[in-house]
Amino acid sequence: MDYTTIIRPQNKLFEIDFKEIWRYRDLLVMFIKRDIVTQYKQTILGPTWYFIQPALTTIMYMVVFGGIAGISTDGLPQPLFYLAGIVLWQYFSECLNKTSATFTQNQHIFGKVYFPRLISPLSNVLSNLVRMSIQFLLFLIVYVYYVAVGVDVMPNTYALLLPLLIVMLAGLSLGFGIIISSMTTKYRDLTILFTFIVQLWMYATPVIYPLSTITNEKIRMLMGINPLTSIFEAFKYGMLGVGQFSWGGLGYSFGFMVVLLLVGVVVFNKVQRSFMDTV
Repeated sequence: MDYTTIIRPQNKLFEIDFKEIWRYRDLLVMFIKRDIVTQYKQTILGPTWYFIQPALTTIMYMVVFGGIAGISTDGLPQPLFYLAGIVLWQYFSECLNKTSATFTQNQHIFGKVYFPRLISPLSNVLSNLVRMSIQFLLFLIVYVYYVAVGVDVMPNTYALLLPLLIVMLAGLSLGFGIIISSMTTKYRDLTILFTFIVQLWMYATPVIYPLSTITNEKIRMLMGINPLTSIFEAFKYGMLGVGQFSWGGLGYSFGFMVVLLLVGVVVFNKVQRSFMDTV
């Protein structure tokens, strides 16, 4: 008998069969559609929530951080400044939270059908990219409005780095996500702890405030360790003309992403061999 597909166990911890993932691209597309459709299925407003969520979040930030706390926005209109951070942060946090639950939320599928397990976290990253694109459209609408009314917004050629910045956010969320997902198969307490850490992580990233407001050198150094800092600052510098751009910072973030993905793949491959015995 001739077999069309031969399934072999992975012998190496660091092994990604890109050809196999490509063969299952139809499944990847199906998962992406599932994630998009089911999220707002049986809701009245449907995909409109993609606009409502960042809009309401922006209003809340304007009241709390801009009005009550009086945090600077580097001279930019508050809606424009906050939206710039919200669009990127929501993409990163959504990818991270969903990817970190890869094994626990898909155990009923993993235990019955074979397919490359990386398909699941990859679908999370790509489906959230659709959501981010819609929210980025909202940012552009607000952006064009303020340019039309004469607000001094100074975009520059660094805005062309946007695709690279999105890839870096996707890579960081994928790397952190698959590591956490691998650890939570055995230690469920990490799920609660990780959710709390993600909430605090936003305040350690220049999302609601510019990096220029941090004058303490020790705190600035600690924020420099955060691989998201240079990404958010580069986005704001390129699109809005404010912030602090650093090739060294971006290089550090990119290198951090590569190492994180390599470690994540090793851990993921090790856990996927026997995770059904522990979940």
